[in-house]
Amino acid sequence: MAVRRLRLLAALALLLLPIHLPLQTEYQAASILPLPALPPLPPARTVHSSLKVISGTIARDATLEKVLRQTLDPTNIHYLVQTARPLYNLADLSVGHPFHVSLGPDGLAAFSYGIDELRTLRVRRNGDGLEAHVETRTYDTRTELVTGEITSSLFGAVEEAGESDLLAFDLAAIFEWDVDFNTELRPGDSFKVAVEKMYLEGRFSRYGRILSAQLERGSRTLHAVRFDGPRGAEYYTPAGIPLRKTFLRSPLKFSRISSRFSRARLHPILKTVRPHLGVDYAAPTGTPVRAAADGVVVSAGWSGGYGKVVKLRHKRGFETLYGHLSRIEVKRWQRVEQGERIGTVGMTGLATGPHLDYRTIRAGIFVNPLTIQPPPPDPVPASRRAAFAEVRDRGLALLHPVAPASALLAAAAVR
Repeated sequence: MAVRRLRLLAALALLLLPIHLPLQTEYQAASILPLPALPPLPPARTVHSSLKVISGTIARDATLEKVLRQTLDPTNIHYLVQTARPLYNLADLSVGHPFHVSLGPDGLAAFSYGIDELRTLRVRRNGDGLEAHVETRTYDTRTELVTGEITSSLFGAVEEAGESDLLAFDLAAIFEWDVDFNTELRPGDSFKVAVEKMYLEGRFSRYGRILSAQLERGSRTLHAVRFDGPRGAEYYTPAGIPLRKTFLRSPLKFSRISSRFSRARLHPILKTVRPHLGVDYAAPTGTPVRAAADGVVVSAGWSGGYGKVVKLRHKRGFETLYGHLSRIEVKRWQRVEQGERIGTVGMTGLATGPHLDYRTIRAGIFVNPLTIQPPPPDPVPASRRAAFAEVRDRGLALLHPVAPASALLAAAAVR
């Protein structure tokens, strides 16, 4: 009889816990440990009124003992941790994640903890012991077309389309080798993106992969199709040329040009006319600075008027220089990859405000970073052309659902 009443108590406790029914649920194997001998349960008619449910989120520097010590004795907490351990270590609590505790007259009746967006640890009383399982939900993935027109910025256009900044970042990352989003977008430019959207219980949760994209800039139209090439998943033009180039168009993701490459510029501090053999990008102090290309750090430290500076050496006789940094995050002779963070924007040395002085050197001569033509990348290999064509046609069709494939390929031939 006592066992039946315990099971009734646990069942009622679970009914009181907030439960969201997912579209699809999977369970990890349960683990059961016996609890110490428990006193007799009260009569069934009083069980419901005796239940207490506590809900909350994990605070900073919280431990399970801190979270539950006002509601559970050390023995119950110990058995809760030991029961869950084969499935999840409750010592690894994350700030902001939800938890729920159901208490009966004799202690713990049920416990749940949101491990992440998809997984929930659930522990409940089962007779004289506890059992645990991990409930796993899956996303409902939908491919949707998002379109927008530039009025002021890419961020603004994406927001006007009802989407978040994350999609703007992802779109900019695809075309960053061909477009400097700091300076080259104009009102009237437009974009289309075929993107996977992940839903949980009918509500949008996050973005998945961008399958294809289109960016119209004046009379020029750029296309991108996602394809698994020799370097893994990358974006290609309809002709099979990777969008990834040897050099990024800008070492900063978003900023503005405050001074361009010039053979004769009035220095704002020295008040003399002298060459400015680089491009100044105005940005707040602390803005991440990225390596423009794969390379090796040949110097990292203080250098006169440049202040804190990093210099990289690249293939085919190229070097890049990043001046006035507030912080250097690489060391000499360290190898870096394109896009890797090497420091942060500052105003060290001779600078009137926070900015990055970015310079490009080819064969020992300073050249304009905005006009150099880096070597072209290798196209899709012949052995993968048929597979690429199939993915390309499908991706372009997502951007223009009603247009025939032949018209799409003709329009995309410029790329």
